[in-house]
Amino acid sequence: MGKVIAIANQKGGVGKTTTAMNLAASLAVLEFKTLVIDADPQANTTSGLGHDPKEISTSIYECMVDGIDIGTIIHKTDMDYLDLVPSHIDLVGAEVEMINLDNREEKMKTVISKVKENYDFIIIDCSPSLGLITINALTAANSIIIPVQCEYFALEGLGKLLNTIKIIQTRLNPDLEIEGILLTMYDVRLRLSNQVVDEVRMHFKDLVFKTIIPRNVRLSESPSFGLPAIAFDADGKGAIAYLNLAQEIAEKNGKEIVN
Repeated sequence: MGKVIAIANQKGGVGKTTTAMNLAASLAVLEFKTLVIDADPQANTTSGLGHDPKEISTSIYECMVDGIDIGTIIHKTDMDYLDLVPSHIDLVGAEVEMINLDNREEKMKTVISKVKENYDFIIIDCSPSLGLITINALTAANSIIIPVQCEYFALEGLGKLLNTIKIIQTRLNPDLEIEGILLTMYDVRLRLSNQVVDEVRMHFKDLVFKTIIPRNVRLSESPSFGLPAIAFDADGKGAIAYLNLAQEIAEKNGKEIVN
């Protein structure tokens, strides 16, 4: 059975989508069968992996609300071992439509269960909120990666997210674990970046990944070409950092890296 990892932080601009698409692509490069689920109505992971959201007729939205079989909407990407379940703007309406449904917090878990055994890893890109879709993702997930940017308000809102995780562990998903806190947008030249790294490591100790994601122009450019960084500039610092993260996660989960 594949491990389901949600990438979540209700704070915007911390690198959730960048992490979702580049971690998934890096796991695929390591030859782990990987599915990335775009659960953000902005659909940036969908476009960043080469699919136009305007041309998507069926997405994770229809799977959760209408019961469409997820297996029928999985899209191939340009990378071997990497598949995509896309999103589109209609996902915004899913929270309203799901309000009166039975077991509404478990819709995504039910959807994912149908393909879980086909993959080594399933990565969910969550929207910047703690709404019903994100709660669905955390209920479906085995673990959560929390991106934290190396900037002034780094820890802002983190307490609220950790409290939400505790509530979900208590009421909906007792097996949910924190895979790790991922430091992103690190600039070695800035004293502030180093201070944030020290502060986060002091607070959360072993929960913080060894890998730190640098602020990197090529990471920012690659989605506009519909490519993850490792396919756009494999030798770039950003691509190498995400490959290191993928290796760290694989090793942590006892997965043997073949190549």
